[in-house]
Amino acid sequence: MKLNQLKTGALLSYLLIGLSSFISILYTPIMLRLLGQSEYGLYSLVASVVAYLGLFNFGFGSAYIKYFSVYKAASDNEGLARLNGMFLMIFAALGALAVTAGIVLVIFSDSAFGNELTVSELAKAKTLMIIMVVNTAITFPTIVFNSYVSANEKFIFQKSLLIIKTIASPLVIIPVLLMGYGSVGMAAIVTVLALVIEIINIWFCFKKADIRFIFSKFDTKLVKELFIFSSFIFMNLVVNQINWNVDRFIIGWFRGTIEVAVYSIAAQLNTYFLTFSTAISNVYIPRVNEMIARKCSDWELTELFARLGRLQFIVLALVIGLLVFFGMPFITLWAGPDYSRSYYMALLLIIPVTIPLIQNLGIEIQRAKNQHKFRSWVYLFIAIGNIGISIPLTKLYGGMGAATGTAIALTIGNILIMNWYYHKKVGLNIKYFISQIAKILPALAIPAVAGYLFMHFINLHFIPNFILFATLFIAIYGFSMWFLAFNNYEKELILKPLFKLKNKFQH
Repeated sequence: MKLNQLKTGALLSYLLIGLSSFISILYTPIMLRLLGQSEYGLYSLVASVVAYLGLFNFGFGSAYIKYFSVYKAASDNEGLARLNGMFLMIFAALGALAVTAGIVLVIFSDSAFGNELTVSELAKAKTLMIIMVVNTAITFPTIVFNSYVSANEKFIFQKSLLIIKTIASPLVIIPVLLMGYGSVGMAAIVTVLALVIEIINIWFCFKKADIRFIFSKFDTKLVKELFIFSSFIFMNLVVNQINWNVDRFIIGWFRGTIEVAVYSIAAQLNTYFLTFSTAISNVYIPRVNEMIARKCSDWELTELFARLGRLQFIVLALVIGLLVFFGMPFITLWAGPDYSRSYYMALLLIIPVTIPLIQNLGIEIQRAKNQHKFRSWVYLFIAIGNIGISIPLTKLYGGMGAATGTAIALTIGNILIMNWYYHKKVGLNIKYFISQIAKILPALAIPAVAGYLFMHFINLHFIPNFILFATLFIAIYGFSMWFLAFNNYEKELILKPLFKLKNKFQH
């Protein structure tokens, strides 16, 4: 059953990503045109600021899965119930702290966004901030329920629920925008949907997943260990918020909402890219913790690390190819000519992060081994450097400068320093990992040549041409990978479900 949950969960993850991307392609142009460039930039700016309230969870969600695995391996059901009770109380307290910080943020919102916003934009920003703080208040206490579902590997329910949310969101938001409620209406709908989803999740935990709570006799030693463990995950959260959200704040401060809007399209494409990378690795987080809890060898972890890294690289290399060769016409057709500069910003954000993304299972291995402290400190200093680089570059070059600062920081910290640490300290054989990825590289030559020819000799701004040649590029990529890159394991992943489907039809 676990294997089915893992495989089906991974498939549903990619279905969710594909569905989200497809819906976004249809929904985003409508939303951009109904909101306008300035209001969309304002919404993105406020969302990036309120996202910092998420830091108040201090990384306890990741810590929960680690300690859940320990109690589960020991078949300690009472210990699990105490763990649930302790985490629910912690998240409720942290949620109250986040809401308090949000209220302070609302009170001082006039001075939080610099001098580039108009009086009407500042007033709307305050309303948006209030709604988004309410959203934060909803999500914090329910983190323990989401973590419990993940730790129990109930991925089919989890991903199915997210698919329903993905479909429902635009169906409700677009009518609200058409009625003229703008970004405020959109924020309100997002909050209501979050509440509904969390209620369903809680119901599932009690009715189907047998969650139990004990709110007494907490292990004080565990609480202390938990806070130490989570403090370094918290540093990672700070770093992620800086790397992926501070740019919009800096741009808004020095360049205003329109430049934020242009950058936000690039950031949205980057978010899709990040999501593609975690679709496989996320469902293996409980498995990694379980492997380390039973003291598996470093070679077992390295083999899993490389195997999943290859799968992620195959997927991400296709996405990068599509972005490089079809990104400019896609953005101008999708978002409009006013967003054409988003193409170059997206390249700067996406290409440098590819290597760390295909290695993101290594983050979970570090955490499960309790070796994530070094990464946290390195990323913190790199993030601070990102701010230091991005501010002057943003003043000079706007969104391009901010994206360049982030690209430099990611290359130094995530690629150079962390691969040294994986190899020397964590016990992962990076030379073996690189050799496995290198075997895929020759298969990229044929689709790269085809993409270059399409880009320079075909009018891809003509929609039928765009669809035809993008499809042809994907087909060329698939054939090249199959014959020049795929190993037996990767071919079996595709052939086995097809054979099962064939046998079902024959019987």
